Amino acid sequence: MTLIHETDYGTPARLSSTLVTLEIDGRSITVPEGTSVMRAAMDAGITVPKLCATDSLEAFGSCRLCMVEIEGRRGTPASCTTPVAPGMKVATQTDRLARLRRGVMELYISDHPLDCLTCPANGDCELQDMAGAVGLRNVRYGFDGESHLKAGKDESNPYFTFDASKCIVCSRCVRACQETQGTFALTIDGRGFASFVAAGANEGFMDSECVSCGACVQACPTATLTEKSIIENGQPEHSVITTCAYCGVGCSFKAEMQGTTVVRMTPWKNGGANEGHSCVKGRFAWGYASHKDRIMKPMVRERISDPWREVSWEEAIAYAAERLKAVQAKHGRGSIGGITSSRCTNEEVYVVQKMIRAAFGTNNIDTCARVCHSPTGYGLSQTFGTSAGTQDFRSVDKSDVMLVIGANPTDGHPVFGSRMKKRLRAGAKLIVIDPRRIDLVRSPHVQADYHLQLQPGTNVAVVNAIAHTIVTEGLVDRPFVEERCDPKEFAKWEAFIAEHRNSPEYLESRTGVPAEQVRAAARLYATGGNAAIYYGLGVTEHSQGSSTVMAIANLAMATGNIGREGVGVNPLRGQNNVQGSCDMGSFPHELPGYRHVSDDTVRHEFETAWGVTLDPEPGLRIPNMFDSAHDGSFRGLFVQGEDIVQSDPNTHHVTSALEALDIVIVQDLFLNETAAFAHVFFPGTSFLEKDGTFTNAERRINRVRKAMPSKVGRDEHWVACALATAMGYPMHYDSTSQIMDEIASLTPTFRGVSFEKLDRVGSVQWPCTGLEDDDTGMAIMHGEKFMRGLGRFVITEYVPTDERTTRMYPLVLTTGRILAHYNVGAQTRRTANVAWHPEDVLEINPVDAEIRGVKDGDMVSLASRMGATTLRAVLSDRMPAGVVYTTFHHPVTGANVITTENSDWATNCPEYKVTAVQISRSNQPSDWQVDYAKNDVERKRIGAANVLAAE
Repeated sequence: MTLIHETDYGTPARLSSTLVTLEIDGRSITVPEGTSVMRAAMDAGITVPKLCATDSLEAFGSCRLCMVEIEGRRGTPASCTTPVAPGMKVATQTDRLARLRRGVMELYISDHPLDCLTCPANGDCELQDMAGAVGLRNVRYGFDGESHLKAGKDESNPYFTFDASKCIVCSRCVRACQETQGTFALTIDGRGFASFVAAGANEGFMDSECVSCGACVQACPTATLTEKSIIENGQPEHSVITTCAYCGVGCSFKAEMQGTTVVRMTPWKNGGANEGHSCVKGRFAWGYASHKDRIMKPMVRERISDPWREVSWEEAIAYAAERLKAVQAKHGRGSIGGITSSRCTNEEVYVVQKMIRAAFGTNNIDTCARVCHSPTGYGLSQTFGTSAGTQDFRSVDKSDVMLVIGANPTDGHPVFGSRMKKRLRAGAKLIVIDPRRIDLVRSPHVQADYHLQLQPGTNVAVVNAIAHTIVTEGLVDRPFVEERCDPKEFAKWEAFIAEHRNSPEYLESRTGVPAEQVRAAARLYATGGNAAIYYGLGVTEHSQGSSTVMAIANLAMATGNIGREGVGVNPLRGQNNVQGSCDMGSFPHELPGYRHVSDDTVRHEFETAWGVTLDPEPGLRIPNMFDSAHDGSFRGLFVQGEDIVQSDPNTHHVTSALEALDIVIVQDLFLNETAAFAHVFFPGTSFLEKDGTFTNAERRINRVRKAMPSKVGRDEHWVACALATAMGYPMHYDSTSQIMDEIASLTPTFRGVSFEKLDRVGSVQWPCTGLEDDDTGMAIMHGEKFMRGLGRFVITEYVPTDERTTRMYPLVLTTGRILAHYNVGAQTRRTANVAWHPEDVLEINPVDAEIRGVKDGDMVSLASRMGATTLRAVLSDRMPAGVVYTTFHHPVTGANVITTENSDWATNCPEYKVTAVQISRSNQPSDWQVDYAKNDVERKRIGAANVLAAE
């Protein structure tokens, strides 16, 4: 294994159909118009020395090291800022240029510490490399450097150090923060020799607006900005390309290693989803993979009140199978089931759902996608014919208007959020529909044209009102609708949506959004050019989640915003493999590829391949499993990589259901909240130990490669195979690639996917139905026709949620995520990310706080009809009066103790976003928090035992 080095071409590539031919160092070179001389030289294999230039940023021309000579021109222009011209003759290596470059380098080195042997960047320093490239042998100006060499270090950020004494003021970090990330946290302060890089108002990185994405560290050509892991461990000696295991963006990274130890995660420039960018989680928060809390050996216990007992894998598998078979013998085949994980690979999820169906003999299989994006699958399949987003992420670069509804991209999908901000700075328009004032509404150099601050639970009303405006003001794209959509369904929908009850004026009192704002936003969406819709859990996690998804699809079809770049309907998936877990057949009614279990032809195909008879009847969804546990008909559960106690609604209902089960099996990295109710615990593997694939929100299938061997001695798919075998259904795979081959053979949309192809081309997007070498799938769906044939308009009646405010519960609680943490926080809480978000807090409008005598920082009781918890209040005008907001990253908060069992009418997706609550000052922990503290004692005891064993 070797260290993967990516070529830096100095300036970004240019796309142009016009080609220019020039001569560089006597060689004839043809490149697209607009290409820089530096890039053209690099394309030809000619390296021009540089320091301020890098191909992820626009040319700056400040370092003066990349100067060249051009025939017929005076001086020595910078090759990075000079575009090519027809017939141009360029010299990159002359005696004159060599003298000038050495002189420039002398000035840099005279103001730089000469500690190369002890510098953490030794061997990976562009300044060092360029000094060698220009042949620098002495420095005539001394090494005093006035104040620069005495500049101190900023160690405030937990992940990287800023050593100002080594800064050459090339501005690459500042430009990366602006151009790539879009935060504008860094500036060049001072003038001339006194210039320096400042974070925020020169208050240090940790106290500034810096979001720790790592773009500045990646861009730095010296050791000024250096990862603390590199300072501690030294430079890596080999690297592995893999995929981030956090959100649904699916960023590609180089896991840079020393032996089996990760020393750095670097975003890969060729990553189809991220193209060299990253966020704080993917770039830095990977330390949980080696955290002391990880469970390394299988454990069993007779009762959940008993202490855990470590056993061998063989004993744990036999024990689990024995208890599962005993339950089925007593209560019937359908008395057990399983839940798959959206954090595991496609291959691991596929094997678990196969185990449930073939070995358990039941369709009682569901996934955590149930509690986030199941309305996406239902709504888009009803309207478009597929259960996924329509575009790739690059498509946003061609958008003229973006409509963001129920999503917070800069926190939940930060790499894509940065891409959105870049497009907005280039002139695109923005409509935000959200109860909360997210950062996209107003942040540096970005401001929404319209923020429709609706009341929680009124998404359908607002989208219908937008559609009403489009229909009644003659803004429908009639040619598109007539050519591409079902005319009868459109006629029914058009008549419905034109009714006065769907007008912005009629619905204003319900939604809280002024009618004139709705109409103006509708006109912008319909007439502003290419318009794309991006949505998240603020759409799906409602009792009308499926209705809102279909209403959004109606909007896109009515305006012709589907089937080309820059448009579409794009769900932003929350977890790394939400899309993949659904693709792999994790729903009780669907086999892999979203094909119904009742379809005899489809089922026969799987029965032939698997050698078993499958149940033609759909099984239980997660909520049905809990209800059946309470009535005694459901008795055993296998939970793969999911913490349902923390993530599912109405925690008391979930825990009482788990307590009623005869056997609960949990497979995870840590003893999570669900494991407190388990009888068998199988240790899982982190993404750094996995071999397989993830599928991101744009349907991109990315390879996940092992950077280190499994710390627990087993791959996760082996556990499912071993348990299935012990249950009487032999199941075995010689390699993970063999699992993907089976998936491809049984799933039409994956027919052209294989590890060999992924390793060769990087990634593909489903549907990838061809076996040709150059088939990388479909980036833009529904181009010439919808996957279902004609697009289907669906009538979406606005039905108010059953959850209503009362005198006792007068406020509405809605929930969301924050940048520093991921989902239930099991991973990020075990990293330095807790420095930014050490606890969940309750955002409350100052008006509501004053009424209740609550001051900023007070502890308050948050109570609903379901339960209560205690957390800290933070006064914020992000929320309108009457609405409060919290996150769910810390289990001690118990946010889902509060939420109700209300759910989407079509899919049972929980209504997390609307809960009637009351707030009062309190310094007492809730009953839930008392119970959590008791369970936490056992977790800490086992964690301490793990540390002692390791020592």
